[in-house]
Formats: sequence, C-alpha cells, structure tokens
Amino acid sequence: MQTNTRTKFLLIWLAGALLALSPAMAQQTTGVPGSPSATTTINGEQIPAPPQKFEGKIERDALQSKPYWSPRIAPPKDAPNVLLIITDDAGYGVPSTFGGVMPPPALDRIATNGLRYTNFHSTALCSPTRAALITGRNHHSVGFGVIAEQATGFPGYDSIITKDKATIGKILKDNGYRTAWFGKNHNTPAFQASQDGPFDQWPIGMGFEYFYGFMGGDTNQWQPANLVRNTTPIYPFVGNPSYNLTTAMADEAIAYLERLNALSPEQPFLVKYAPGGTHAPHHPTPEWIKKISDMHLFDKGWNALRDQIFENQKKLGVIPQNAKLTPWPDDLLKRWDALSADEKKLFLRQVDVFAAYVAYTDHEIGRVIQAIEDLGKLDNTLIIYISGDNGTSAEGTLVGTPNEVAMFNSVDVPVEAQLKYFYDVWGTDKTYNHMAVGWAWAFDTPFSWTKQIVSHFGGTRQGMAISWPKVITDKGGIRYQFHHVIDIVPTILEATQVKQPKVVDGIEQSPIEGVSLMYTFDKQNANAASTHKTQYFEMFGDRALYHDSWIAGTKVMRAPWVHFPPKVGVLDYPWELYDLNNDWTQSEDVAAKHPAKLKELQELFWKEAEKYQVLPLDASLMTRLITPRPSITAGRNVFTWTHPLTGTPNGDAPSVLNASYTFKAEVEIPPGAPKGC
Repeated sequence: MQTNTRTKFLLIWLAGALLALSPAMAQQTTGVPGSPSATTTINGEQIPAPPQKFEGKIERDALQSKPYWSPRIAPPKDAPNVLLIITDDAGYGVPSTFGGVMPPPALDRIATNGLRYTNFHSTALCSPTRAALITGRNHHSVGFGVIAEQATGFPGYDSIITKDKATIGKILKDNGYRTAWFGKNHNTPAFQASQDGPFDQWPIGMGFEYFYGFMGGDTNQWQPANLVRNTTPIYPFVGNPSYNLTTAMADEAIAYLERLNALSPEQPFLVKYAPGGTHAPHHPTPEWIKKISDMHLFDKGWNALRDQIFENQKKLGVIPQNAKLTPWPDDLLKRWDALSADEKKLFLRQVDVFAAYVAYTDHEIGRVIQAIEDLGKLDNTLIIYISGDNGTSAEGTLVGTPNEVAMFNSVDVPVEAQLKYFYDVWGTDKTYNHMAVGWAWAFDTPFSWTKQIVSHFGGTRQGMAISWPKVITDKGGIRYQFHHVIDIVPTILEATQVKQPKVVDGIEQSPIEGVSLMYTFDKQNANAASTHKTQYFEMFGDRALYHDSWIAGTKVMRAPWVHFPPKVGVLDYPWELYDLNNDWTQSEDVAAKHPAKLKELQELFWKEAEKYQVLPLDASLMTRLITPRPSITAGRNVFTWTHPLTGTPNGDAPSVLNASYTFKAEVEIPPGAPKGC
C-alpha cells in the first residue's frame, strides 16, 4: 500500500514536471504535414537537426505512392529579428547618450525606445571582445586572448574558435534564421585569411550565410583593399573616388534586408553589423568633417571636455550622483593649457575628424535601423547597439599620427611635420590617421585609462542600448547591473526561444559562459541584483577580477602607447582594490584597508585563469606580432607567381622580416627599348 502510494505520487510529480516544461520543449508545426508549405521547429539540442522520418508511402508505382516533404525548419512562433551592432574603439564618454558631446541619433533612438546599460563591459581589445560577442564565452576560452595578428601556440591565444564552441550565427541558422554579417571580421586567424582558406573560421564558415566586410583589424574606408564578399576579394572603389565603405556597407545591409523581405516576408533574421568606425584610420566624408568642425565642440581642450562629459553624465543619471572623476594623469599627459598654439591647432583638427567619424558611422547605422522600420519589422526586432568594443584608442601616440602603421613601428611624426604636410588632408585617403592620446583619455570619462587596459574601466566600460518595442515597455529606462559581452549570446537565445545545442556537427559543445540579461527588460527588475556575479579580465598581463561589486586589479605597468613590456616581471605586478559600491569609478585604492578581500580576489583570479585558458600570462606585444605561425608559407623559402595575384594578407604572405631575400623575374624586353628597362 505504501509502495503504491509512493509510485502514484512520483508519477503525478513527473507528469507535472513534464507539463511545466512542455511549452519550451513542444515542437511547433504549421501547415499540412508532408505538404510543401509545412514548417517545424526543432528542440535544438542537436544541430543540424537529424534527418526527419519519411511519413509518406512508397510503392513500386509512383501512382500508388504518396509523397511527403520534410517540413522546413523554422524559428519558434513570433521569434524576433535580431540586429546586433558593435562599433569600434569608442569609450564610455564618446556618445552623448552616455554624457559625451557628440550626438548619435541612432544610438539615442535605441536608448529612447528601449534601455541604456551603464555597467556593461568589453575585454579592452577588438578581436577578443568580438570573439566573446559571437560565442557567449570568455575570449581566452575561444582562443582570442589577444588580437588575431598576435596569436601564439597556446589554447587561449591561438586565434582558433574550436568546434565545441558554436557561434550565435551557427545556432540561429540551424534553427531556421537567416544570418548575415556586415563589416569588420577580426576573428579569422591571420594565417588563414588568404584565398587558399580554409574558410571554416570565416564568417560564412561560422554560421553567417552572407558576409560583406573587411578582414582584419582595420581598413582604409576610402580604398578598402581587404574587402570581401563571402570569400571573394572585391574592389568597388576602383574608378569610384567618392566611394566610402561606411556608406557602402549600410547600402549592402539595406539591400540584403529588402531582398530577404521580398523573397520571404515572415523570415526572421540575425544581422551582425560591425562598421570600421571609429577605429583608425578616421575616414569620414568632408561633409561630416565640416558639420562637426562648425559646432566647435572641442575648442576648450581635453581637460574642459572631460569636466563637461562628467557633468553631463550626472545630469543624465548614467553615473551615480556620488561618483568621483578620476584624476588627470599629469605624470603621463600634458594639460591642454600647457600645449603650444601649434599643438592645439593640430589636436583640434584630429579630434574634429574623429568626432565626424563617430557621427558619420552612427548616421549610417541609423539608415539600417530605419530600413527595418520601413519594412514594418521594427516592433519585433531586438536591437542591441554596443558603443565600442573597448575603450577609446590611445594608440595614436602623444601627438597623433597621420599614419597608424608608423606608430606601430615606433615612429613619431613631429607636430610641425603633421601641420605642414597633413593638416589639410586629415581624414582623406592621403592619411591613415589617428589622434593624440589626450583625447582618448577624455573620451573614457569618468574612468581612467583606455583601450588595452582591463584593470581600469576606461578600457572596458561600454555604453550599450537595447530596444525591442514589442517586449520592452520601460522606454528610456536605465540599467545599472554589471554585465559583460559574453552575456549577449545567452540573451539572444532566451529572446528567440532557442536552446544552446548540446551537439553541433557531431561535436559535443562546451557550456556557454555568460548569463542572459533579458531579466533586465522587465521594469520590475530595474534595480534587481545582477545575475553576473564574477568576471575575470586579462590583456597583455594586465589583469583584474570582479566579484560582487568589488574589483581587484594590477597596477598599470605599461601605457598603451608604449610598445615594450614593462621591466617588472608579469607575475610581480602590484595589485589594487576598489569597493565599487562606494567608488563607482575606481578613484580610491583600498587595498591597504582590506588585505583579506584583496587576497580573496587574487586567489579567485587564478582559479578563473586556469578554468578559462588564460595561462600562461604574457606581457609582450611586438614580439607576438612577428612570431611564426602555421600559415601557408610556414617552412617554405621559395615562392613562385606565374599570374597576377592581389589581396594576399600579411599573415599569409612570405615573411621578409630580418631576412635576406632575392627577387627573380622573367621579363620580355621589346625591341628598341631603352637600356636598363
């Protein structure tokens, strides 16, 4: 009797549990099964989905048989479109949405129609942030501890996203979405970026069916020589001097959306939109440069700009009212009033062009958003707009540069030379320009430091806005919860009602490491505690550990505009500690007051580092750029070209660094040609 009662109770409990789970697990089928119009969702645990059983009838004679079409795989009912936008090299204080002085109407539109996130973090560098963005895993976990061009032969640093870590493109594509990627692709190994392939770690090999963008960290917006459509290099700027990729990319994305809508109006899509702006070179059109220059936004200099941004941030409520402005680094950077007249003239030109690039980039993003509205799809489109993949770049040297590549070769171009030869053409195709560090520091207000630095929020804090009109009702709301770029994939999966697969292409998947922030969409959770409790940070040996509103990090031992590692061993960096509940901007180091808390977080960092492939730590920079890698040229010393060949990237080209070499060419000299030809 007792056994039967227990059995009955267990059966009732199991039935209730299954009933509770059934809506998420239930397969949704539309149309008559077997008909050409039938569709079905999948449970998503295995992708691609296994072949479906044939439900028709087969006899020897077709007239006596019954055909049966397997239903097309479709996303769950009412699944949203997804537009995932990420710009480049823009710190927290760049857009006026988060206190800056540069108005970005498109970002403002998303924030006004949705939510602003004030405590969202990147990895402080391009490739790593973008790898985390598309996988939902920490950057070392997916091989991108540094940028692709600095890959080394360790799992956390080899620039290879392994097959057990499928991207959001792959997951949504195999669940019935159409997927496309426009703009920057900095997640293909530099040694696999040639036309020889392999293409499995190009966007189309990572689940994005259509790709129009550039390979690598940056490009000339006027003449993008590394521009690709799917896997084919293209040169649309040839014979078109007015071409600019920033506009062309928006044109391509809009044409894609319109084409998709014409062919299949109900088809949900995922579009990743990643313009080159505002990574150097800063290449806006002359019209935008004039428009911004005429506004005189920066005439008072970078120290006054910083004060203005800080004041704006408090008025907007995007920093706490008790937040403190971190001090200006007088030991590193000149104050504006200490500059010469020539320096001020040059630096104002540099920042006007940068600001024009910010405005131009946002304008073109706005055209894409407007196209979605014009198609009648805005209401059920989840738009995630991340302003910057790291803090503002300080890689322009202390005086700026007309050529970013010169900076990477430790060449500083004097102010007088820049004024004489480049002032009037700054931002045109005659320059590969970047601005002075002082502006970068100001644009990361209220924090200290810049891109490359993870121990201070100037390198990692990004302004983000999210809208989804059909779901988010707290229009214009602000969210303060700590979150990280690895949280975007789980958010998209929850919003689309798609599971993380257990198996992809026969390979068991590692767990996604981020958490969804979709709970913040509900106004009732505006002040809820963050679900992201712990997060490590590491870049070039600089490191930190966030846990429950405390952050411990190493003291910055190398400024981002210095190319050589510090003399102090990477394991000997001193540490700092900040209580973020009382010090939102990291303005007061309290390590001496709380040694036990510092030790706790230091120990937790090493646990996280071992868990997520962060080791071994490496503070080197330039040596990693030139380290040998397994490219198609590895082990070869003879190269023969019998036909014209363009578009071979540096990572796949023969290396002539620190080596003697000889060129031999067979040429035909026509009769009567001058001697020496």
